[in-house]
Amino acid sequence: MISIPKNETSLVVDPSVTLDDYLPLDLSVNNPEIANINASSSEDWERYINQLLQKNDKKIAYGGYLEKRNIYQRSTYFKDAANNRNIHLGVDFWMDAGSSVHAFLDGVIHSFQDNQNYGDYGPTIVLQHSINGKSLYSLYGHLSRESLKNIAIGQEVKRGEKIAELGDANVNGDYAPHLHFQLIRDLEGKKGDYPGVCTEEEVPKFQANCPNPLPLLRLL
Repeated sequence: MISIPKNETSLVVDPSVTLDDYLPLDLSVNNPEIANINASSSEDWERYINQLLQKNDKKIAYGGYLEKRNIYQRSTYFKDAANNRNIHLGVDFWMDAGSSVHAFLDGVIHSFQDNQNYGDYGPTIVLQHSINGKSLYSLYGHLSRESLKNIAIGQEVKRGEKIAELGDANVNGDYAPHLHFQLIRDLEGKKGDYPGVCTEEEVPKFQANCPNPLPLLRLL
């Protein structure tokens, strides 16, 4: 467990949206509703999610920690002859492109880059935080390219400060607009990137290194 009082963390997307307007979303292989969605169509996914939000009169759909998903099978980046990465390691927040993204805690910009593989994060920022003398990292993926301009490694950020905006399917790895948010104890030397999906065999390792953010975000 990470010991951070909830009142010392912030929601990581548009703070004008209250928790009452959040909708849990199941994109796992166990959800029969998504069986007929074209996994290669970001437009189909966006339509499905927006319809759910409208039906339930909500503004942000969220979820996905350790969720087993089929959507990654469309990309060789996640699937090859030896491995099938399909377990999601972060939490997704599905909302409009251009929505604001905010720092989880006080910290500094550790690194950033545009991960341009098909199905990858696209523009990504990693923040470094200090918790009881130990480092904790937060990763923000699927951002706009403009979000990587005019920022610098080592730049200080404050809890709740706007750090980026969400990108659209043209830049975010070809997904419906959303934020991939992930907590990481050890970046293992990586910069501007860290696996957000793993194989079923790797779950114990990554679950230990990437704790569930939902309790700290007051969403569980």
